[in-house]
Amino acid sequence: MAQRFILNEVSYFGAGSRNELPEVINRMGFKKALVCSDKGLIKVGTTKMVTDVLDGINFPYEIYSEIRPNPTVTNVQEGVAAFKKSGADCIIAIGGGSSMDTAKGIGIVCNNPEFADVVSLEGVAPTKKKSVPIIALPTTAGTGAEVTINYVIIDEKRQAKMVCVDPNDIPAVAIIDPELMYSLPKGLTAATGMDALTHAIEGYITKGAWVMSDMYELQAIKMIAENLPIAVEQPTNPVGREAMALAQYIAAQAFSNVGLGLVHGMAHPMGSLHDIPHGVANAILLPTIMAFNMPKCIEKFGVIARTMGVDTTGMSKEQAAQAAVDAVRALSIRVGIPQHLSELNITEKDIPALAAQAIADVCTPGNPRDVTEAEIVELYKSIL
Repeated sequence: MAQRFILNEVSYFGAGSRNELPEVINRMGFKKALVCSDKGLIKVGTTKMVTDVLDGINFPYEIYSEIRPNPTVTNVQEGVAAFKKSGADCIIAIGGGSSMDTAKGIGIVCNNPEFADVVSLEGVAPTKKKSVPIIALPTTAGTGAEVTINYVIIDEKRQAKMVCVDPNDIPAVAIIDPELMYSLPKGLTAATGMDALTHAIEGYITKGAWVMSDMYELQAIKMIAENLPIAVEQPTNPVGREAMALAQYIAAQAFSNVGLGLVHGMAHPMGSLHDIPHGVANAILLPTIMAFNMPKCIEKFGVIARTMGVDTTGMSKEQAAQAAVDAVRALSIRVGIPQHLSELNITEKDIPALAAQAIADVCTPGNPRDVTEAEIVELYKSIL
């Protein structure tokens, strides 16, 4: 069977790389942009760091900021209307996964109007045309949405997250500028960083993993283990910020092509039903699901432990695998991630609805160990 690997056409990396925008705009012949960015980023001035570059070349744009932390069908549909009204010919997405996922939905629907209901994009979408060109500038080191062929939108009617998989949605250009991440609060730095680690670990052990994806994911795991504490504890330290910005991109290159697993399958309903930030949900679940998967991943977990700096000399395979779980849990605690669902106001009565969505989630079948709905219920209960 042939393996497929899809990446951006062009990506730029490094502090100040947002200043490549004029060259990108000129090369691609754009005339006007719809800027997708949330109100929080506008308020703290992060969005302005990018729009100042646009203002410097008198490039016209309009801003669409009606974007929720967990974006919805309505957000996308309103964004489509805003794009059409603006007369723009490209989208500039500034933000975390929410802004970029919303931009992807807008770009796909604008060029594939038969999917205007948005809900028909769930799963592997049979779109025929590429998205409106998107230039993606992430402001968090976590989701990697600037290089993935996935986006997640909430269907409000079902209160369920739709994972949409479509090679036509990948941004044409990614600009990874760590200076856009310096103002990220400590808690969000931790949560998005653990999100990136989840991507790397799940991408490494998923059923679709292969040698090329393993190469990316192991490098990401190493960089995150070494640099996430720096980014959280020393937020203006360029070493931590730049390394995390690159690590999350590296992790996303691979998982976008090989899939994820049960952590994401269980995290998505926590977002749709309880509005839990995605990175926090992943971080709470990751060590527990790793322990569940251990029988299928003994060798790879040993590699993860060593990649995270654990000396496994003299350990059995089982001990080395457990060391990987322990290292991930220790990192999560160090950066301040909650350890129990009850801290997020989730109770035992909420678990059946969470499990029902998790077993049906598009990410769950990629898990290395097959799972039942009853087992998912017990896994949620174990971290209450």
